[in-house]
Amino acid sequence: MSEYTIELENKLATLIENSRANADITEKLFEIETQILRCKTSQELLQQLLTLIKDKFNLSGIYLLLADPTPISYLLSGNMQSNWHSRHSKNIAFTLLQQLHPNRKPLLTNTIADISSILPKNLIEHTQSAAFVPLVIEDKLFGSLLFTDNNKNRFQPDLGTLHLEQLAVKVSLCLSNALIREQLEYMAHYDRLTGVANRRLMEASINEELIRQRRYQVPFSVLFIDCNKFKQINDTYGHDCGDKVLTYVASQLQELIRENDKCFRYAGDEFVITLASQTYQEAQLACKRLTEFFIKNPMPYQNSYLPITISCGAAASDGNKTMEELLKEADEQLYLHKKAEATH
Repeated sequence: MSEYTIELENKLATLIENSRANADITEKLFEIETQILRCKTSQELLQQLLTLIKDKFNLSGIYLLLADPTPISYLLSGNMQSNWHSRHSKNIAFTLLQQLHPNRKPLLTNTIADISSILPKNLIEHTQSAAFVPLVIEDKLFGSLLFTDNNKNRFQPDLGTLHLEQLAVKVSLCLSNALIREQLEYMAHYDRLTGVANRRLMEASINEELIRQRRYQVPFSVLFIDCNKFKQINDTYGHDCGDKVLTYVASQLQELIRENDKCFRYAGDEFVITLASQTYQEAQLACKRLTEFFIKNPMPYQNSYLPITISCGAAASDGNKTMEELLKEADEQLYLHKKAEATH
């Protein structure tokens, strides 16, 4: 057999081997894509993605690097803040992320000394080569998937990156769809100014509590709250200040109530709090505690403090009242308290 024939056979064998390897990678990527397309939230998508990639490609480590500051504001809304993601993600400077992906292409390296400051501490010891895969949403580079391996030859700089580029596009599209869906759901159920749940979610929550009370005979109460002299604050300090007051009141209310209780923005400067398993007497004590807090804790404003007070009314469900009747009773109690305070 001639040397030329042997060379051709070797090239053919190499091509066949590469073809099989590419087919295997394509199949694994398809399986990953099929799995993540089923995910309904960005948290679920990322957790599935990182776990699947690590297992199917037998990586020693995988991490999500997120740009800081993020170029996409809604990534800060909690989507990436679960305990699992805090253990598998890391913030890196946006300028550093741009240096990794100047042309938005994957970066492969086995010179670990050059990236040691980027690698999470728990991956440094077992990393001999690494791949960085850029993630782009709304034409903005916001993160990078980091793959690490204990084989120095796994991610050599001269290797092709076509499969990684395909993965980057698919992941970015799936993640973008999940985040947009979450944003739409968030806007439908939460007040954009204060961040608390809105009236639509309040109605669903109260109706659920009323059903639970009728079924299990557990107490249930609501508080109706408004900001005193809110119009006067708006007229004196402007609407920007008024927005800050509403945000301050909402944030403090959420911190002051129990984990099982819920705060909602009802309308304007009015808020509703649901008190699960609380009697009328307990609801009255909650009213007193909340109103006293705001008396003692004015809002920081322009290097000073702005006095903010609230009025609060309570009502307890007897199992027969409708949601409208319950809220009306609490609102009437609020009005009586406000009238009594005005006479003092």
